Amino acid sequence: MPTFDLLLPPQPSARWNQTRRRAYHPLPPLRAALSLIAQWIERSRQRQALAGLEDRMLRDIGITRLDAAGECEKPFWR
Repeated sequence: MPTFDLLLPPQPSARWNQTRRRAYHPLPPLRAALSLIAQWIERSRQRQALAGLEDRMLRDIGITRLDAAGECEKPFWR
């Protein structure tokens, strides 16, 4: 089924697809890698903070010491 984009001038199908692919290109590999590393650092920081909470604080957020220990033992990439 053909599609029509009313904002673009009429173009042959092959040219239209090339411009659409370029416009919606995924993140460059370096930017994606930096984003992933930032997520790993944040995840590690949050788990360190969780490990430092007292039992009373853990009860406030609704988890047990065993749950917190299980989360803190995970590697940073998971």
